[in-house]
Amino acid sequence: MWYPNKTLLAWLLVLVAGATSVRAEVKVGAPFPELAASFVGGTLPAREGRVVLIDFWATWCSPCKASFPFYNALQTELAPRGFTLIAVSVDEKAGPYEDFVKRFKPTFTTVRDGDQKLVSSVQPAAMPTCYLLDRHGVLRLVHSGFHGDADGRKLRAEIIKLLDEKP
Repeated sequence: MWYPNKTLLAWLLVLVAGATSVRAEVKVGAPFPELAASFVGGTLPAREGRVVLIDFWATWCSPCKASFPFYNALQTELAPRGFTLIAVSVDEKAGPYEDFVKRFKPTFTTVRDGDQKLVSSVQPAAMPTCYLLDRHGVLRLVHSGFHGDADGRKLRAEIIKLLDEKP
């Protein structure tokens, strides 16, 4: 029977440990990864003390297109209460992103993660996937997909619950 030597085992452990440490684990109850260094285009709004919804989307995604009118209404309604929505496009090319933004005219902040830095660390399960952060930047909810009014009502209720919490 063949047994690997200790050096080979040590190298395999280093490789496995290195591969798993590259990906940031985004878990409910933990702080969300830093946003500022990840974007090719767009400017981030102030987020300190605000409830923030970070939505990963793509121009080719049909549910993403359906979510933008809902997000416009949500931002308009809840921004005065301390809510901020940031939509992060995973599109690598600027053209489709710019065309999408012109067409849908979001009232919330949109940025493009063209170098795939943030999307690589967060690794959303699907497009769209949104991450709801409380006023302290702690992840409180992850929601994949957008299936119309039912998802909209659920997200709105969760956001209002966080807005109603004492700072």
